[in-house]
Parts: sequence; C-alpha cells; structure tokens
Amino acid sequence: MKTDTTSTKHIQQSPCAFVLFGATGDLTRRKIVPALFSIYTQKLLPEGFVIVPFARRDKSDEEYRKDLYDAIKQFAPKLNVDGKEWEEFSSRIFYVKSELNDLEGYHRLSKRLSELDEQYKLQGNRLFYLATPPDNFSEIIQMLGESKLNKVEKEGSWHRIIIEKPFGVDLKSASALNKELQGVFDENQIYRIDHYLGKETVQNILVLRFANTIFEPLFNKNYVDRVEITVAETLGMEGRGNYFEHAGITRDIVENHALQVLTLIAMEPPMSLEADATRDEKVKVLNSIRPFSASDVAHYTVRGQYGPGSIQTADGTEKAVGYREEPGVDPCSDTETFAAFRFAIDNWRWQGVPFYVQAGKRMKERLTEVKVFFKPVPEVLFARRSYGQLQPNCLTLRIQPDEGATLDVSSKIPGPEMQIQTVSMEVKYGSSFDVPIRDAYERLIVDAIRGDAALFARNDEVEAAWSLITPILEAWRDLSCPLFPNYEAGSMGPDAAIDLLRKGYVGHPGEAHRD
Repeated sequence: MKTDTTSTKHIQQSPCAFVLFGATGDLTRRKIVPALFSIYTQKLLPEGFVIVPFARRDKSDEEYRKDLYDAIKQFAPKLNVDGKEWEEFSSRIFYVKSELNDLEGYHRLSKRLSELDEQYKLQGNRLFYLATPPDNFSEIIQMLGESKLNKVEKEGSWHRIIIEKPFGVDLKSASALNKELQGVFDENQIYRIDHYLGKETVQNILVLRFANTIFEPLFNKNYVDRVEITVAETLGMEGRGNYFEHAGITRDIVENHALQVLTLIAMEPPMSLEADATRDEKVKVLNSIRPFSASDVAHYTVRGQYGPGSIQTADGTEKAVGYREEPGVDPCSDTETFAAFRFAIDNWRWQGVPFYVQAGKRMKERLTEVKVFFKPVPEVLFARRSYGQLQPNCLTLRIQPDEGATLDVSSKIPGPEMQIQTVSMEVKYGSSFDVPIRDAYERLIVDAIRGDAALFARNDEVEAAWSLITPILEAWRDLSCPLFPNYEAGSMGPDAAIDLLRKGYVGHPGEAHRD
C-alpha cells in the first residue's frame, strides 16, 4: 500500500467536481468538509476543483458556506477558517437544492456541473460522494443512472462514486446493493469507503509485515500462538440510538472495520502494491475463515449489552446510563453493544491459530489494537530455576489512540541474580516522525481523486465478509439471548468474553485451539 510523502509534487491530481450527497448531514459537517479543507490547505487538491453539495434544504451558496464555516469551527478548531485560504476554498462551493428522488433536480445538477466544468476547466471529471443514510443509496444510484450523470461524456474523463458504510445489513442486501451499483457504474468506478483503511497505522500493518524480515517469517502457525483484535469505544449512542438499535456492534464495527484489520494481519504478500493485488489477498483470507455452524456460534461467539455504570473522562468520573435507557432504544432491546468471536483460518499459514475479535461500546478505555502473541520458548533452560514468570513475546499494533507499535521481550534485570522481566521496545507515530498524522478521510479522498482504490473495498470483498457474518446473525436469532445487560458501562465487557479469550492462552488447561 502506498504511503503519503510530505512533498506535494508527487501527488498527481486531475481536476474534478466533488458532488456531495448528504450535504447537510452530520458526517459531512464532522468529517468530510473538514477533511476537504485540510487537504486544500496542504495543496493536495487539484487547481481545478469545485464542491457541489446536493440536498433538499433551501439554502443559497453563501448560506451553505456559512454553515460549513461554523461546522469547521466546531468540529475541526485547529483549522484556520479566518483567512485567505478559507475564502478561496469556500468560493468554490456551489449548492444545488433538490429532493434526492427528484429527477428534475438531477438535471439541474447536470446543467450546473456543465457550467462549472467550463468555468473551472474540470475536464468533465466528477466524484460523487454518498454521505447519506443507507436508505437513500438506492434512489440516488437510480437517479444518477436515469439522469445519465454516470456517463462519461469527454474522452479521457472519469466519473467515480464513493459510497459510505454500512454497505448492506446482510449478504442478501449487500449483494442487491452491489447489483444496483454495477447496473449504473463499472466496478472500477466504485469506491466503497471504510475509514479504518485510511488510518496510517492500519496501512502500516503491511509495511511492518512485508518490509521487515524479522516479522514476516514469524507470521504463521509455527511461531504465533494467537491473535487478538480489539475495537473498544468509551462512547455510548451519542444520538445514534435509532440507527444502532437496528445495526448492533457486529454490523457497525465487526463486519467492516475489524475484519479489514484481520485480513491485513493474515494475508499473504501481494504480487504488487496495485489495488487489485492487495484486495485479491484480502478476499482469500475472508474465504479461508471457517464458516460458523449453529454449534460454533453457541461456543465461539459472545454477545453483550451494557448496563448503567461509570465512565472515566478527562474531568473525572461520569455516570453512564444503560443501553436500554439511551434515546431511540427499545427498553427491552436485545441488540448487542459488545461482541466477541473466535475465528479459525483454514489455510497452511494459519491452521490452528485462533483469531479473537472483540468490539464494544461503553468500554473502560478507547482503543483499537492488534496483539500478536508468539509461542513460548521451550521450558528446557530458564524453567530449571526460578527466574520469574517467563512471558511469551507479544507484538502490539496500536491503531488508536497513541498510534504505534510495541514488541514485548524478555530481558535480564540488572544485578547479581538471574532475574527476568518483560520490557517493551516501542515506536510511537506521534514522536517518531516529523509529520502530522492525517485524518483517515483526508487520505481516502485524495486517493479517490487520483484513482487509487487500494484502500477501498471491492464487491467480492464486501460479500465475502457478509457471507461469514450473516450466518452468525441468523443463528443468534434462534439461540436464547444472554440476560442483558451483562456488563457495566466502563468495564472491559462481559465475563463470557474473557472466558472465550482464555481458551487460547498459553498454558491454559482448556482447549488450546479450535481444530
């Protein structure tokens, strides 16, 4: 996977119009427009560039620009919107009012794009960004096709579409959405975005593995005991109760973010850094994960839902309500806010190595990390005498916060006695490089404009993930639900998840692997 450079001269961008659906939504205000302005200030946008928001609210260009000014002030206060750069950037924002299902509105959009194409020499290039709720995806795709906005009119021009997650709610809906998209756009025009793939530390997984000979030869069943992937959030619903009630943590986090990280940890070296070469290997991993039977779901998955508790914040301890008391949530809800899985990858590299994936809301701390636990040294040398407990080596890849990597190794404690202690060798992104860590959306938008799809999911990748997850969701409906809530807000999740992890611990008397 390619990495950015601090120099802008290597970023080859062609001019384009950035057409934004969901232009007045929360995602646009919090992430997309701040990312666009940030990369503009870094001179990573082409000179020929305009933003065309498309929404139903009645606003003038100036009113909408003022809304975005206020949004950046609120959500990205480090960006300076009180200078010449903001004036130049905002002067290229042109609002189009329309209902999302109004074909005439799309014709007005087409006319406006033609005018802007002449004025700003955009060469007919267009990037459509669907930042709407998933319920709107189908009608927007249909209208783009009916209005022929998907058609490239100028030779050498390009049209691309970015579509946000969630991409379907199960295999059937994801396949249907893929079919709709591919009925209007070619697969090479479609960019299915997962912002986790834009995080520098996620991209660094491949570099760490394949650019260092000390790691790649060890990433296999001969040396690795288990892999643990954790996505923990301290936040609750934050106004997303209505959405989350129908999604749950498995659809919201595991099917996309967590499985993407798993594929990068487990994949074979790609033939090249081209998009399809990388994605081919990721799909192979997903197809190699052993499908879950109903019995597997009962034994190798854990569901949880948080109850009332306390959350540690920068200002101290705060009381937190249980999930069922959150706005928009059914008071008798069985939606999972925590889920843990024990996956088995049936290929030569990973046969017998358990991959644990857990994700949860209202956890004790916010972190996303991968822990690769290596097998212990044979107990033939240091075990002969009491030198202290010898811990296996562990490589920790911290994706957020405090981005970096840590390798735990055993070392002798200074002194006359042979005493052993685990110490850490650490690389921190924040202090190891004299460059800022960009927001994931910045990287992904830049890549989409320049046509690099390596960090975006392909159709078969999405469907392979849903093929794994859908049977689990269906089995849960037939299994008796745990007595919810089963973990306190501010804890590390339900006890059953800890028991699931312990099954693979070195030296644990329970089963070592799922064979």
